[in-house]
Amino acid sequence: MATQGGLETVLAGLTFPEGPRWHAGRLWFSDFYTHRVIALSPEGWAETMAHVPQQPSGLGWTPDGGLLVVSMLDRSLMRVQGDALAKVADLSGLATGPCNDMVVDALGRAYVGNFGFDRHKGEAERPAVLIRVDPDGSVHAAADGLMFPNGAVITPDGKRFIIGETIGKRLTSFDIGPDGALSNRCVFAQFEDVFPDGICLDAEGGIWVADPRGHRVVRVLEGRGIVQTIALPTDRNAFACMLGGADRRTLYVCTSTASGPGMADKRDGRIETIRVDVPGAGLP
Repeated sequence: MATQGGLETVLAGLTFPEGPRWHAGRLWFSDFYTHRVIALSPEGWAETMAHVPQQPSGLGWTPDGGLLVVSMLDRSLMRVQGDALAKVADLSGLATGPCNDMVVDALGRAYVGNFGFDRHKGEAERPAVLIRVDPDGSVHAAADGLMFPNGAVITPDGKRFIIGETIGKRLTSFDIGPDGALSNRCVFAQFEDVFPDGICLDAEGGIWVADPRGHRVVRVLEGRGIVQTIALPTDRNAFACMLGGADRRTLYVCTSTASGPGMADKRDGRIETIRVDVPGAGLP
């Protein structure tokens, strides 16, 4: 297993960056406690693209180019329309905790995770339901019994969905049916000491996993486990990652010293990068 370090900071002064996505030549991400969706150029120029008062998280795009954003605290899926937000779906009937990451497929179906419980209010851990929102705004339970469903990817052929279960310490895989239904649940990777947060997929089927408790990002292959580790300093945690750049070989990592509302005043969140060998693939 190869280990390396050497991340380079491209943007600092954030509260808590999450949900990174490579889109239209820029890295898009949510900064939780300034309530902003930000697009970052490869040269490091940042532009605020939307404000989400109830805290933005997962991002994705519809086939017509519309930006979808998860509104965490009111458990809603929103669409950005100019300077305003339009509600696409109310997720509170299925989401038993704050909503978090999301992946949107090529047909515009959005798969949205949620904590399952409110960890910041001290609630007991409980399983969560993964939610699917179809293009017509209808809301469906896509999968249940997930332990803190978090970062997710869809393979390039659109037939496989893989999600990180943070508390479950595993990556879980499903087949995607023509109607978007998920079936044939199986374990892609089970870990002993990795707590998967944000993830991204590469062209060899490897998955980069942000492991905040381990101060690292790891690359995982099905059936082989961890094959590469990028270590962070022990005072920084990796919460999400995304492959981007013109050749999709720049690994962007969202880092901070901790998580939770207390990060609002610290402004120590960063976007950091490192070059890797295998380019990104699939969605997001």
